Amino acid sequence: MSWDSFSGDQVAAMTQGESFFASPGERECPACGRKSLRAYVTAPSNARRPTLVSYVWCSSCRKFVGTRAKHPDGLVFSDPLASLPAAERRELERSLVGFLEHLDHLWDSGALPQTFAA
Repeated sequence: MSWDSFSGDQVAAMTQGESFFASPGERECPACGRKSLRAYVTAPSNARRPTLVSYVWCSSCRKFVGTRAKHPDGLVFSDPLASLPAAERRELERSLVGFLEHLDHLWDSGALPQTFAA
């Protein structure tokens, strides 16, 4: 099964209201209206600058968006994938479909959502 991208208007709608950092649970998807919009963030250790990579997807309608931004100073968060060996992490991230399915499994098992502190 494939994944589609959110439209620009749908991405803009996601930026309204409380951030995932302040309220990391599922929220209403701007594409399908179901409460199945999920997020995962990571800070790549090999980035030249402090970088935050975000994945936001809907487990119901299978739309997603990924972004890169400056890692906010002082932002600390849990990462259930941090303990994976580098090679295993790269293999997991090679396929977007497999990666998002793995993240869905982490949500369904309670390892996600992440916790955040500033």
